[in-house]
Amino acid sequence: MEAIYQYAWLIPVLPLVGAMLVGLGLISANQATNRLRQLNAVFVISLMGAATALSFAILWSQIQGHAPYSRTLEWAAAGNFHLSMGYTIDHLTAMMLVVVTTVALLVMVYTDGYMAHDPGYVRFYSYLSLFGSSMLGLVVSSNIVQIYIFWELVGMCSYLLVGFWYDRKAAADACQKAFVVNRVGDFGLLLGILGLYWATNSFEFGEIGERLQTLVESGSISSFLAVVFAVLVFLGPVAKSAQFPLHVWLPDAMEGPTPISALIHAATMVAAGVFLIARMYPLFEGIPAAMNVIAYTGAFTAFLGATIAITQNDIKKGLAYSTISQLGYMVMAMGLGAYGAGLFHLMTHAYFKAMLFLGSGSVIHGMEAVVGHDPVLAQDMRLMGGLRRYMPVTAITFLIGCLAISGIPPFAGFWSKDEILGAAFATNPLLWGVGYLTAGITAFYMFRMYFSTFEGKFRGNEMEIRHELKSAALVPNFGPGAMDTRELAATASSHDSHDHGHSEHPHESPWTMALPLVVLAIPSMLIGLVGTPFANYFEEFIYPPSETAAMAMEKAAEFEPTEFYTLAGASVGISLLGITLASLMYLWRKIDPAAIAAKIQPLYELSLNKWYFDDIYYKVFVLGSRRLARQVMEVDYRVVDGAVNLTGFFTLISGEGLKYLENGRAQFYALIVFAAVLGMVIVFGVT
Repeated sequence: MEAIYQYAWLIPVLPLVGAMLVGLGLISANQATNRLRQLNAVFVISLMGAATALSFAILWSQIQGHAPYSRTLEWAAAGNFHLSMGYTIDHLTAMMLVVVTTVALLVMVYTDGYMAHDPGYVRFYSYLSLFGSSMLGLVVSSNIVQIYIFWELVGMCSYLLVGFWYDRKAAADACQKAFVVNRVGDFGLLLGILGLYWATNSFEFGEIGERLQTLVESGSISSFLAVVFAVLVFLGPVAKSAQFPLHVWLPDAMEGPTPISALIHAATMVAAGVFLIARMYPLFEGIPAAMNVIAYTGAFTAFLGATIAITQNDIKKGLAYSTISQLGYMVMAMGLGAYGAGLFHLMTHAYFKAMLFLGSGSVIHGMEAVVGHDPVLAQDMRLMGGLRRYMPVTAITFLIGCLAISGIPPFAGFWSKDEILGAAFATNPLLWGVGYLTAGITAFYMFRMYFSTFEGKFRGNEMEIRHELKSAALVPNFGPGAMDTRELAATASSHDSHDHGHSEHPHESPWTMALPLVVLAIPSMLIGLVGTPFANYFEEFIYPPSETAAMAMEKAAEFEPTEFYTLAGASVGISLLGITLASLMYLWRKIDPAAIAAKIQPLYELSLNKWYFDDIYYKVFVLGSRRLARQVMEVDYRVVDGAVNLTGFFTLISGEGLKYLENGRAQFYALIVFAAVLGMVIVFGVT
């Protein structure tokens, strides 16, 4: 046994130590800690760097063939019930540790430039470190109960980070929405865990799947009940990985600072759902109905996210719906049995999506020099254009990310997405068709985003566009607070007079922001080469821990070049078609997007309004909950409070009456006794 495995527990603990020490400094010596902001940042980044180095060492050891390692301690025991806690290192863990630590480290370096002037700089680093520690703890967990504990910690950290600028109503609402929606999925996950323990008497990943399969085959548990347990567990990833119908929280989470958007969307919170499916794969693969639910949910989510992304004008929300779509690809792959393909896309997506989000943050940082610190203006692509001349590093890295996510060879996304489409074509042609169409839409909206942002004429100084954007942003969607036209115009003019920058043109970001973009561009271009069908080293490394591993290896060995070139050519072709269409509409201006939108008005409105999911949920759940709360309050007021008030009133009246009887006069007491005796004589005499 290598000594390094004995110290693997340090990987989640090191960032936790950083978060605790910086957090204690903020609590006990706030002013001094904030004055030493750079020192605190270096301290937190160094601890994450140490965790990254240890993760790479473990990954190298696993590549060299070291056996999986597990170390546990008994945490709770009562009769026959025993619960252990510890950590497990295997191929899946080693890969996820490297992905999470590398992205988290680069995001922390980037944060120094992006949050340089924010008064919450040190607090943000403390939250980032705690978030990274929670995700790393989830990755190394040795059983499903331990995963659930860290699962909730990740959710808590996302609440803190999405609502970091809590004085902004949009951010406060977004973190609450994320928290509530995730509670729905987490409750399902908890019920699934309890149901599986009731059935299998185990919390261990491998044992749960084997025992449940045995119980179903013997007839001890019905197949329907096994499907219910599996789907309940899947509800956890549905919420965390923003799958339909619990996807609505992820775009709103863009209200947090951009570094956390990159960390949530690339390597931590949303990846946790796909990771849990992979970890519980021995359970899911033995239940075909559950696998179908996973596959179709992922396919529909991929299409849903892509169709909404094509009409988004906020650069971060466009990337958010892109993340939803790409997560749908991963979940679909898992449901189709393409375990390795789903994890391969998780790894490649983590790097190029982190680069895209950090690139959007760089754009926003540059735009703020022109339009001021206003997210409505700084994040809207209608005010951008021509940024490639002012921000060349950001433009080049963003273009690399667009090529990668669009599936253009030899960039990373081509190899991982094509592997998923190949598995879908062999297993379920219908889902392949959905994925294939989604690939074309993906290329279209990503290059729409690139051309609108980096090509053409810079529109940031056009006051008419600014006024229109502010006017639209100031109109509430519903409820009280609506303004009339004159008030709206006056408010918009007031904002225009204050929301201005100090430059006529944007500028390139500082090196602390540009360097992570350049570093992430390298895996975005090259990391896909470890999983080519000609030599699929990733598949050999990450094979599922089940009896299907040998079958997966045989399938990899049966590589047919003709089939690969046909499918790859088709996927690249539809991606190029999407890029060409985006070029005609947003680069060369040969086609007017507004004219097309007018011809397909219902579909355009459907996309622009996000398939009306937010509106439906608001009317059904938010307003429904408020109506229910009012009814409960009415019952509380009239029944509960009424009963309590009546009791108090009766006590008051009784006391008032008794005080006249207790006057201290012996004659009066004798009269009362005589009256009582007389009453008894009359009663008993009559009877």
